[in-house]
Amino acid sequence: MSNPTETEPGTPLLFARVLDGEGGGRAIDWAEIQQWEPGPDSPVLWMHVCRNTPGVYEWLQDQVGIPEPTAELLTSDDTRPRAFREGNTLVATLRGINFNPGAEPEDMISMQVWSDGTRLITLRRHPLQTPRQILAKIDRGAGPGDAGAIVTALTEAMVARMNASIVDMNDHIDQLEHQDMDDDPEEMLQKIAGIRRNCLGLQRHMGPQHVALEAISRDAPPWFEDHDRREIAETIDRLRRYLDDIDVSKESAVVLMDELRTRALASNERATYMLTIVAGIFLPLGFLTGLLGINVGGMPGVNDGHAFWWVTGVCIAIIGVLLAIFKRLRWL
Repeated sequence: MSNPTETEPGTPLLFARVLDGEGGGRAIDWAEIQQWEPGPDSPVLWMHVCRNTPGVYEWLQDQVGIPEPTAELLTSDDTRPRAFREGNTLVATLRGINFNPGAEPEDMISMQVWSDGTRLITLRRHPLQTPRQILAKIDRGAGPGDAGAIVTALTEAMVARMNASIVDMNDHIDQLEHQDMDDDPEEMLQKIAGIRRNCLGLQRHMGPQHVALEAISRDAPPWFEDHDRREIAETIDRLRRYLDDIDVSKESAVVLMDELRTRALASNERATYMLTIVAGIFLPLGFLTGLLGINVGGMPGVNDGHAFWWVTGVCIAIIGVLLAIFKRLRWL
């Protein structure tokens, strides 16, 4: 048997476990999965597969017996969160935070779920840490005991990991609030804009997930037990609180951005105001020096050796008078 925690070459299988009903499970390979026959007393088989591997679509229809539209949904790139009941099976598309290297929090990763109570298939395109987290518990003998418990554990873990991203954004906002806004306003604006994008991305994806979890709690088949519904309800409440926290983070980012823009606008207005004052002072001086600089006959003081100093004195007097007028008008 190949390493059960790694993809088997040439197959879509990432890992598979046959649950013992007491929190543990044994590994099973792809060849044994092909011979698996579900029955009323069969243990639960959990298969985690890569949905973009060639042949998965056909395997879902031919071997598992999933209808064509559902198989297409499970392998498509339409990853908007949703959930519905199809006879005795539960079909869902969920999204989790992307914690892969180089990814942004708003880059969500989708996971499709299909289960008939005896078989549970989870499918993903990009690496997702949540199934591995549940797998580690099963291998320790402290994991879920049935299909419904795995579904609730997966949703709970996804929502819990979302909280880590929200806390991280709030920490960044707190740091920006205590940072001197005059240090580098442009850099601060870029950071705040990034936080807002993260908030909007999380809200855009997790809002539909809230609706999907409610559909699971309301419409799941009978094998989804009452305690599973209660746990899903608690996860829904937690997700609702996280969505409220995202709203608070988004509003805090907006307040910071408005304050920075207000300061920048005030600084620009002050600079414009000072330039206007300077222009008001030098405009009459420019007119005077321009008038005395015209090259026509009869200009006074041309032959007077003290004329330059007289003009300089007049200019200084004009500056003094203008400053006095501006102060009286409270322009300075």
